[in-house]
Amino acid sequence: MAETSASSVITRRSGTRLPVSDVPRIPVFAFGMSLGLFLALTYVLCVGFDLLFPGMAMYESWLRFLPGVTWLTWPSFLLGLVESFAYGWYVALVFGPLYNFFAARSTREGGP
Repeated sequence: MAETSASSVITRRSGTRLPVSDVPRIPVFAFGMSLGLFLALTYVLCVGFDLLFPGMAMYESWLRFLPGVTWLTWPSFLLGLVESFAYGWYVALVFGPLYNFFAARSTREGGP
């Protein structure tokens, strides 16, 4: 008596194939430009706030995070602007590839 198991029977179904989702990736250039400009704009807004409300100024924080920046000269302001933009690119260049690596790895291993 020959037995056939249900697992050995292969049936083909017709219909629409579901799209295979690609690995979510962060485009590092777009991320770097976005984050760099965000931090530069935030720096400009904070300097403007400090000038408008000197009693509530926060420039001491900027002096700790931005080496070489003093309060307030044009060269120092521009240096702070460049450093803020560079911090954004630093985060993008480190975080973007790390995220892309781990997202691709978790997809290959059958992660969420």
